[in-house]
Amino acid sequence: MVANRGTSLKRGLDVLRALGSDAAVAEGGLGVTQIAALTGHEKSQVSRALAALSEYGLAERAPGSRAFRLGWGGFTLAARAGEPRLIEESRSALARLVDEVGEAAHLSVLRGREVLTLLTQSSPHAVAARGWVGRAVPVHCTSSGRVLLLDHDRPALTELLGVGRLPPAGPNAPADVPELERRIRRARQVGYAVADEESEPGLVAVAAPIRDFTGQVVASVNISAPKFRLGTRLHATGERVRATAEQLSGALGAPTGSGGLRLGVSE
Repeated sequence: MVANRGTSLKRGLDVLRALGSDAAVAEGGLGVTQIAALTGHEKSQVSRALAALSEYGLAERAPGSRAFRLGWGGFTLAARAGEPRLIEESRSALARLVDEVGEAAHLSVLRGREVLTLLTQSSPHAVAARGWVGRAVPVHCTSSGRVLLLDHDRPALTELLGVGRLPPAGPNAPADVPELERRIRRARQVGYAVADEESEPGLVAVAAPIRDFTGQVVASVNISAPKFRLGTRLHATGERVRATAEQLSGALGAPTGSGGLRLGVSE
């Protein structure tokens, strides 16, 4: 009985791997015969495995065909598995970034209209902001917020932030959604965002997006520091931050080259 269960589990995993293959993604799904050829299992065994996987939302019929593709249950499990992996990978990545740049590095996520810091690697400087972990700041006036909104178009930004003037912040903060959208567009073009005294006077920052296996922005990496130390190095630092974000995106299985511009988003 135990051996049979082990065999069935292996068969199910083989079928899931086939559904997640490049061929399955390119064709929008695979038929039973194709999956059998890829896995080496009999078609009747593949059919039973697909029935079980479909019951739990791990596989589903592709619309308008007899092919099967990964179900949303599979994507949900993958996303949940990615969160602790992101934290684990980010610890060493942020430490390397601090060694390269000499300023504090942060991992942040979007929470409604705010940016929440999950992880911080402090800088060696005596003059540096402290206590970022667990702190939430407005999304519209931070470099992290800008890259977390990288795939938002005007209607999505308006739905999130409303119409009219945005809440006051630093001296260079965007005044409204159209101005924010223009700054997001620039960030999308280069793959990172720069905030120069937008959240508060004297503070500058640069951030880049982290994408998961679906290509969605799920977090950001950013460097922040006093302007007198980092102000002349913002764009050079942006390239380093972008490289770190791309490394972390790769660890989450992001599509190659997804960086600043998500597939399907154009200027």
